[in-house]
Amino acid sequence: MANSKGRRSRFGSVRQLASGRWQARYRDPLSGETRPAPHTFDTKTDALVWLTTIEAEIIRGTYQAPDAGMVAFGAYADDWLKHRKLEDRTRERSESVIRVHIKPTFGGGTVAAITTLRVRAWRTALLESGVGEPTVVKAYQLLRAILNTAVDDELIRRNPCRIKGADRYDVPERPILTVGEVYAVAGAIQSRYRALVLLAAFTTLRFGELASLRRRDLDLTRCVVMVRRTQAELQNGTLADKAPKSAAGVRPVAFPAELVPELVRHLEHFAGTGQDGHLFQGPRGGLLRRSNFRDDWTAARAAAGVSEDVHFHDLRHTGNTLASSAGASTRELMTRMGHSTTRAALIYQHMTSDRDQHIAGKLGEMIRQARKGSDPGPSGT
Repeated sequence: MANSKGRRSRFGSVRQLASGRWQARYRDPLSGETRPAPHTFDTKTDALVWLTTIEAEIIRGTYQAPDAGMVAFGAYADDWLKHRKLEDRTRERSESVIRVHIKPTFGGGTVAAITTLRVRAWRTALLESGVGEPTVVKAYQLLRAILNTAVDDELIRRNPCRIKGADRYDVPERPILTVGEVYAVAGAIQSRYRALVLLAAFTTLRFGELASLRRRDLDLTRCVVMVRRTQAELQNGTLADKAPKSAAGVRPVAFPAELVPELVRHLEHFAGTGQDGHLFQGPRGGLLRRSNFRDDWTAARAAAGVSEDVHFHDLRHTGNTLASSAGASTRELMTRMGHSTTRAALIYQHMTSDRDQHIAGKLGEMIRQARKGSDPGPSGT
């Protein structure tokens, strides 16, 4: 039973309990309810000091109700993802990472129950269980983003994801092919994919961008391919043909004139019909998919004697490296790659009309040099 000894302070009130300890109470400015402190105090002075800190938070506008974070994290994370504007593949991967790697640890508790100590233990457990570091970094970044929103929603005061270096990892250096190796793979792969390999290496287009190209996107006179769309393949097999992630993704990219005969042959035998026909198609004339191309790539890579560590995407890395050695500046490389950070430079300097053609010409010189006395070209269709 509470002791009748009590005293109103300038803000809130304190009273001594039968146990001899002191209780502090105050009126919540958000709900109007009278709230007790979450614990009792040894002395009246301690209780009054605690009330002073609460009053200061209210005056500064940083006050949060003690139960603000008592929101189920699992449902909050689902709602967070639902309202994010994300590309289909990014949404799919984020949903998977949240479901598989975040919810098993935090999904059953509240937002407020997530502490830095628990985040650190969770991250360590993922790494020790064999989950790849890139996936662990992605999971940490997602958890931090969700909890950043929780801070904005005034559910918690600060984000518990405060582990230094946990949001990044050292990306291993990817293999770089020589021009000769590019042509070796192109010569070993099915004829319908020869131009795909060459265009990937000497324009640095992504697989999804190549798969989305139409006949009308190819200008053989100017030696330019126009990137307008990109194709994404979801885990359930659904194909999504959409605009690139940023405005910079819509761009013209010059290619070496030495590829023109290859592309003319490809248009005659393998491209879809009409100006809207796909430039590259699957083995039966359908849409090109990673799943119906992967085995051909693997076989050609092995036949060409190229390391099994080389992925198709490494042709993009190879092309950027070759373009750099041809004299392309960082800005020019970023423009060819379609990165948004150089979009303004592209608009105001009109770089691609002149310098990009120069870069493509230098790549052509590399091709001519590498093919002297080797690779007679496709043997047939």
